[in-house]
Amino acid sequence: MLKIGITGNIGGGKTTVSKIFEVLGIPVFYADDAAKKAMVEDDTLISDLKEAFGAESYFADGTLNRKHIAAIVFNDKAQLAKLNSLVHPAVFRAFDNWVANQHAPYVIKEAALLFESTSYKMCDYSLMVTAPLELRIARVMQRDGFTQAEVESRNAKQFSEEKKIELANYIVRNDDTELVIPQVLALHNRFLALAAK
Repeated sequence: MLKIGITGNIGGGKTTVSKIFEVLGIPVFYADDAAKKAMVEDDTLISDLKEAFGAESYFADGTLNRKHIAAIVFNDKAQLAKLNSLVHPAVFRAFDNWVANQHAPYVIKEAALLFESTSYKMCDYSLMVTAPLELRIARVMQRDGFTQAEVESRNAKQFSEEKKIELANYIVRNDDTELVIPQVLALHNRFLALAAK
């Protein structure tokens, strides 16, 4: 089964593009949602997180103590890298299991850190949703109520758009200069043709 990875920096519109593919009947795996789920359901990951960040990483009822982990990793690159090195393999496992249960010509993996986590290597092709930084900042400030500094800080933790564009096989421009749906439809037809080979 053909696997397409979709990514984009914060505010770029990768979720919007993924939802269009879903309307076209293509199953989408949302890596961020899978990571949150794995952190409370994947026994291996739970035990690794407790070992790395302390038993207080979880409350007595088994829910994740997000504030505790966030306080450790927020301004510490080494600790954030450690967290990612534990979570990413669990998401990879979840993706493999999910793909095995799909019955479509192709599937999509939507992941903010598609390139950073190296999970693009699990996909046949990658697609980057791009938009200018000013537009992305404005979108996230309006959508999530973040300050400009908060958006810029989150954006700085991802690879640059330029680097992701270099790595991607396909680009969707979500910058209000081109309509997104025709771009997605063209890619959908292309992926169907690739899947049929």
